[in-house]
Amino acid sequence: MKITELVPWLIRSAGSYWGEFLFVQVRTDEGISGWGEITTTTPTANRGIAAMVRQLNDLVVGDDATRIEDTWNKVFRAFTYMGSRGAGTNVTSALDIALWDIRGKALGLPVCDLLGGRVREDLLLYTHPDQHRFGTREGIVDEIRTIVDSGHTGIKFDPFPHAPGVPETNDRYLDGRMTRAEERQAMELTALIREIAGPDVDLLIDAHGRFDVPNAIRLGQALDEVGGIHWYEEPVPPESYHALEQVRDRVRTPISVGERLHTRWDFVPVFEKQLTDFAMPDVTWTGGISELKKISTMAEAYYVPMSPHDAAGPVNLVAGGHVMITVPNFYRIESSSCDLRAYNQFLTAPLDNSDGRLKLPPGPGLGLDFDLEFLRAHAQDGFHD
Repeated sequence: MKITELVPWLIRSAGSYWGEFLFVQVRTDEGISGWGEITTTTPTANRGIAAMVRQLNDLVVGDDATRIEDTWNKVFRAFTYMGSRGAGTNVTSALDIALWDIRGKALGLPVCDLLGGRVREDLLLYTHPDQHRFGTREGIVDEIRTIVDSGHTGIKFDPFPHAPGVPETNDRYLDGRMTRAEERQAMELTALIREIAGPDVDLLIDAHGRFDVPNAIRLGQALDEVGGIHWYEEPVPPESYHALEQVRDRVRTPISVGERLHTRWDFVPVFEKQLTDFAMPDVTWTGGISELKKISTMAEAYYVPMSPHDAAGPVNLVAGGHVMITVPNFYRIESSSCDLRAYNQFLTAPLDNSDGRLKLPPGPGLGLDFDLEFLRAHAQDGFHD
């Protein structure tokens, strides 16, 4: 079975935090297609990555679609002179996920069965509130109660205010400096959400890698005083393990890192230096299904629980889910909302996250069946078949 074409689909969606999803379809000469996803965090990056996907046709068309490990290394190593993390790893991820989808469909088996089989029947989720509703106490109360009433028992949010005029999607970490008044505001919001959610819901605090060391430590210690926080996510940017170590040494709240780390090699020093309590690689950025499984096995050797970052689209969520249902060291998997309508609009059958647990869709491969007419109707010009 040979690869015949890679097609990037850039799809407009109000249900996406960034306004669009980037899917990748891999077609074969036997009529079996597989789906991957990348969905980066800016429109500029999405278009750059989509162009790279198109260019991969020159590299992989004609290759055997069943040789997943060989193709992974071929594509990954093609980018080593431009840096073996970031964009090159993103396109490797999408291709890898799609090839696993193809392999499962060809064999009539779900991907998780190809990875060793299930160790659990479903996957505990954590999810996000719509923070645009946090302008009033009533909005906060209604949003958190909606999540709790849906059966979800884990909630992640970023309580830290952004500077006036700076969009929430901005990743320039120096804009994350907090005044004392903003710190109080963040802690009051965290305490309010704890009060509404109740004592049995895990609260996860996301700093989005925005802070320098002293700010990250000060805010982490403030979270220590609030108490009962399950993790403090990405307190500093990912480039410096020394910065992460300083925060780790001075903050009691457990640390979670990984969505900005790429491949097993980025995780080696994190595990060796005991810099995190939870690992949260993103299957669409870190290297795909193949790499997420390898990182999970590494984490298991250090008894670090896995909790993948899966807050983009349906392929992101389900591909991560197929790996996590096969590994023993699992905590929770992420979804962008307790209401998956933004994902289900692309699919012929809806995903099931009832009672705050993801049930993998039945069927071979990933189990996802896309509505191609819907995709074509919502595709950005030039980014579809």
